Amino acid sequence: MSVGHEEFARRGRVAVRLDELLEDSGRLLDFDYSDEDIDSLRKQMQLPQPQSPASSLSDELEALVPSSPEKHSLSPASSFLSDLVEQRPTKKRRISVDYSSLSEQEEEEEEDTPLAAGISQPSADKGRGKGGRIAGSRSGKQVPSGKAKAHTAPANIPPPDEEQRDAMSRPLNGINGRDAQVKVEDKMDEGQLSRLATGVTVDAAGPASATPTGKTEKAAYVELRNGIIKVVDVENDREPRSSVILTGLKTLFQKQLPKMPREYIARLVFDSNSKCLAIIKRGYKVVGGICYRPFPHRGFAEIVFFATTSVDQIKGYGGMLMDHFKAHIRNKYPDMMYFLTYADNYAVGYFRKQGFSKQITFPRSSWAGYIKDYEGGTIMECKLLPKVDYLKWRDITAQQREAVLNKIREKSRSHIVYSGLPQFQDGKGEGVTVDPKDVPGLRESGWTPDMQTISVRPTGRSTERAAMEKLLSDLQGHSTAWPFREPVNAKEVADYYDVIAHPMDLSTMEHKLDNNQYPDVDAFLDDAQLVFDNCRMYNPEDTVYHRSATKLEKYMRERMKEYGLERSSKIKRED
Repeated sequence: MSVGHEEFARRGRVAVRLDELLEDSGRLLDFDYSDEDIDSLRKQMQLPQPQSPASSLSDELEALVPSSPEKHSLSPASSFLSDLVEQRPTKKRRISVDYSSLSEQEEEEEEDTPLAAGISQPSADKGRGKGGRIAGSRSGKQVPSGKAKAHTAPANIPPPDEEQRDAMSRPLNGINGRDAQVKVEDKMDEGQLSRLATGVTVDAAGPASATPTGKTEKAAYVELRNGIIKVVDVENDREPRSSVILTGLKTLFQKQLPKMPREYIARLVFDSNSKCLAIIKRGYKVVGGICYRPFPHRGFAEIVFFATTSVDQIKGYGGMLMDHFKAHIRNKYPDMMYFLTYADNYAVGYFRKQGFSKQITFPRSSWAGYIKDYEGGTIMECKLLPKVDYLKWRDITAQQREAVLNKIREKSRSHIVYSGLPQFQDGKGEGVTVDPKDVPGLRESGWTPDMQTISVRPTGRSTERAAMEKLLSDLQGHSTAWPFREPVNAKEVADYYDVIAHPMDLSTMEHKLDNNQYPDVDAFLDDAQLVFDNCRMYNPEDTVYHRSATKLEKYMRERMKEYGLERSSKIKRED
């Protein structure tokens, strides 16, 4: 007896479930063991035996014909699922059958399906089966397959006539014999293709705008405008909706911030003093969020956690969420003008783009003792501007930029692009000379023949200069360089400049290197050594600053050997 593909897949799922039950009870190798659940599943593994029409009539009617209009026939997978649900298993392992063994592939396909593709438009009568259920609709159980199986006809039903036999033998399309509605893909224009390339579904984005834009809009704003994602504020008010979103935020932060203790993240997210702003997608799926602690009586808020899913970072979710966070704080706490956060060293660049700065202008007396000090992080500040609408600042800056460019075009011809000189095109001979007066646009730029006599200032770039730039860049990017990147703030460390007579830091070294203030390699290395010596002089040995100076100095010695940098004299030069 041949077994179809659907029957083969169903029997495979039953076999997997049998193994799970036997493994849970520790009887995986005991082939004689049996109980009520095992017997029920083993019966479903048996192939049906051929029966006579008279003996199978009652069985077929009982299994296939609904006893009442409110019951529906189930496919093999659905009947297997209903049996397991009705048995109410006591072990937690059995619950996984509803999701993993039967509908895992179906859930993954639904995740990738555009929203518009999942919307059905049935009529009032058509498309409904017995009991008023919409044909083809999704539920916790699998929908019966459109393929019919052959069964013995009941005796009280007359045999079909010739017309009915022709109708039965005719190939059917769609569901229940109705014509299948096939969606024909329309030809996409350039706007739809660009949105598709940025990860936005074409059907959700709508028709392309006829007005061209100067800069491609981020996918996050397109999805937000079309309702694919939402930005919602949430706190632990013990409501079911809030609990679901907070749980999603906790999971997101734990995944994107692996170095942070999981218990610590859970405690802060569910803390009643913490507030959150979340990006939810397709219901309550959290794809980004920010957790903060407001201090209205002190005039600032601390950003505790901030993260978005890895696959959505390219869409601009981070910048869009920060804009909404600033607008949310403006509306909810009108007197709150400052944000403070301890940024991870790898996130300093992102926060700088969002308007944060390492220069803390907010009085220390207002925030010291209220926020937690994180080792290895950099405290950063953002000050809100009262007259800026943070949800429209991109449009405002685009208008300002266009206005500035229009003013420049009135007094300059820099926007005019001239064609290249034909003397230097491919196929021309070598040794061609061109009179500067014949270069198109040169006179219009303000050039005069006298400029040919002006000597060009030497740049001073050499092999040693390139090696110093590489070494300084490596030092600035090292994980232990965070205490030495900027000068010590005298407001935070009041007596530092009383102890250290010659302060030095990496940003000052960068400024001196860019302005050719280092006559040779020795002067450059002297300043680098001064950074480490000052740190060890001021800080005790058991501090993180002292240890960071020692590690960074060792790293500098290794890079010096790699770049071939060494002192011309072993004696340190004194100023």
